[in-house]
Amino acid sequence: MNKINRRDFIRRTTATAALFAAPCLVPSSVLGANAPSNRFNVGSIGVGNMGFTNLSGFLHKDQCRVVAVCDVNASGYYKTGQFRGREPAIELVNKRYARQKRSGQYKGCDGYVDFRELIARDDIDIVCVTTPDHWHAIPVIMAARAGKHIYCEKPLSLTIAEGRAMADAVKRYGVTLQMGTMHRSQELNRFACELVHNGRIGKLKRIVVILGRHGLRRDVDNWQPMPIPKGFDYDMWLGPAPRVPYHKDRCFYTFRFGEDYSGGETTNTGAHCFDIAQWGNNTEYTGPVEIEDLGSEWPTDGLHTTVTKIDFRARYANGVELLTAHQGKRGFLATFEGTEGWVATSSRKIETYPESLRTSVIGPNEIHLYKSDDHKQDFLDCIRTRRDPITPVEVGHRSATICHLANIAMKLHRKLRWDPDNERFIGDDQANRMLSKPMRAPWHL
Repeated sequence: MNKINRRDFIRRTTATAALFAAPCLVPSSVLGANAPSNRFNVGSIGVGNMGFTNLSGFLHKDQCRVVAVCDVNASGYYKTGQFRGREPAIELVNKRYARQKRSGQYKGCDGYVDFRELIARDDIDIVCVTTPDHWHAIPVIMAARAGKHIYCEKPLSLTIAEGRAMADAVKRYGVTLQMGTMHRSQELNRFACELVHNGRIGKLKRIVVILGRHGLRRDVDNWQPMPIPKGFDYDMWLGPAPRVPYHKDRCFYTFRFGEDYSGGETTNTGAHCFDIAQWGNNTEYTGPVEIEDLGSEWPTDGLHTTVTKIDFRARYANGVELLTAHQGKRGFLATFEGTEGWVATSSRKIETYPESLRTSVIGPNEIHLYKSDDHKQDFLDCIRTRRDPITPVEVGHRSATICHLANIAMKLHRKLRWDPDNERFIGDDQANRMLSKPMRAPWHL
């Protein structure tokens, strides 16, 4: 062997050590866009029913890595497994990623009961909020403050005041929020709204929405308190809502029919319908100026307290009328009626008059609306490009506002005037007091 002196030895070993100590920079052309350094770490808050669906959606995106889930329920609410909970969600994630490893094993998904622990993690980039409506505002605002991007299920808020606070927080902290009103990412709905925007039905005069009585609703008149299921943190589920005895039909899917937690079918299906209505009317960043009850019906007693017969009319500053109906084009999100025709739209079908509108082509120099064919992918793309997604927080807030305005007008059984710029009722203190709801301590916005 050739002899080397001490100086050469130190020089060579130092160079070698520096080589291995330096960051190993591999170009994206080698590892691709889905390299670990390019992935988003996702934490999912609320993983029952729709929460399980949203979790699966992110789980199957190669740009994402689900690292944590949170739910106040440990396992399935019902034996059918429809509302699954925290432990089944962890199992789903671990099994999915285990199939990608040579060892066939993976234990990297953490579970939490308290969403604040999940949001506090520095390694999480995206928070998916799929909780009951009364549990949207606080996690969304906390996640925005922590710099997390947010996918939030519809409707955005429980009240108009909460929605405004959420929209302001998202803007203040510069994060991206995509509302879960995924019907905007359906070609037929986009095409229908483009027909309206480009005057194919003449001047838009009226938008009709049919909101019926949901099949999963249960009338529980003579209800009695039930034992709280094992592994279910009921007090945390109630959160900012009033403390009341447990009953299974107060929670799970049927939370939608309790005013402390949601707004009935007005906010359930209505959040989707009014979102498309606003899009077609080009009023997605504002709202109606007048809203009135047309004979709604409410329960007089029982566990469920939201409106049972939805019947209202709203009017916009441009003269367009938004009307709920109980007869008409069923199975559609909205029907746009103009002076020269109409178009009824849903994610799976579209009907028009004249029928020739169905094959109409929107020309290159006409109005083309934001195109998205994948709601979650649009969200991920917009995080990278820093542009607003197809349903940004302000749009989600304005769509939810119509739901809340309708419920307030129907509750008071009268016509109300609304200022969409200042988000206040004009000359009606009683209605303005209904823009927010008190929160049970220690919870607050």
